[in-house]
Amino acid sequence: MRICSFLPSATEIVYSLGLGDSLQGVSHECDYPEEARAKPRVVTSRIDSDRLGSVEIDRLVADLMSRGEPLYEVDVAALERARPDLVITQQLCEVCAVSLDDVEAAVARLPNAPQVISLDPHGVDDVLADVVRVGRAAGAEDKAAEVAAAARERLERLRAAVAKSGTPPRVACVEWLDPLIVAGHWVPEMVALAGGEDGLAEPGGPSRRVEFDELAAYDPDVVVLMPCGMDADRAAEEFARVPGLESWQELSAWRNGAVYAVDSGSLFSRSGPRIVDGVELLAAILHPQAFGGLPPADAARRLGARTR
Repeated sequence: MRICSFLPSATEIVYSLGLGDSLQGVSHECDYPEEARAKPRVVTSRIDSDRLGSVEIDRLVADLMSRGEPLYEVDVAALERARPDLVITQQLCEVCAVSLDDVEAAVARLPNAPQVISLDPHGVDDVLADVVRVGRAAGAEDKAAEVAAAARERLERLRAAVAKSGTPPRVACVEWLDPLIVAGHWVPEMVALAGGEDGLAEPGGPSRRVEFDELAAYDPDVVVLMPCGMDADRAAEEFARVPGLESWQELSAWRNGAVYAVDSGSLFSRSGPRIVDGVELLAAILHPQAFGGLPPADAARRLGARTR
């Protein structure tokens, strides 16, 4: 079977099923595992996010969307060369990846119409169900069941490990810094699985924009900075440039050295198999006493009054 993936999470799912050799095309953001970087690109972005800060990215996205222009473009010629039997895309967020409408329009131009499946996860169970769904479509249903079962076993062990950790700390997960957006969808559930409480977001609900006053009133015990698509170093750099940083330093989380920048692009914003790694990282941040100390600096940059 020949497969094209239009989003990084789907690419990771395909590789987890042992079907990397079947991938004939991926998106511009598909970078894991390393072999994915060598695959032909069938999607390009009109935004060079590596060169822009949070404010500039937000303004450019808003400008393009207000004009009804796409943020991403399908390379139809590359798609034709790929000759896919299966195309995997998404319909959860038009800011995060190419829209389902654009994918269907491009696929309609192919001489032989492939099967198209669109992923739309809102919780951790949905993510694991998508693994099974992709496996079924790709002829690897047994392997997919194994991958999903192994993920659930890890989560269950984690649940048991944090169950005796006492009162869950209040957590705020920041998906974007300027403007300020708190993470929704599967992230609040990840926090709960890790033994925390996210009082700013609804499990399964959309990410939402908030004013800093709301964050300050909540005054979380822990703040996790996970700007969409950024690694821990980039998140820390963006945070250092946030206007009104002195207000953040009044938060209990900052005064207690419990502000963390994490690798969102790998572990949180992608609804793929590594979401379990993200839950485990959160658990180590929230309950270091249960996991032999704080996570290593390359996994989470610790910011705040008590820095490393």
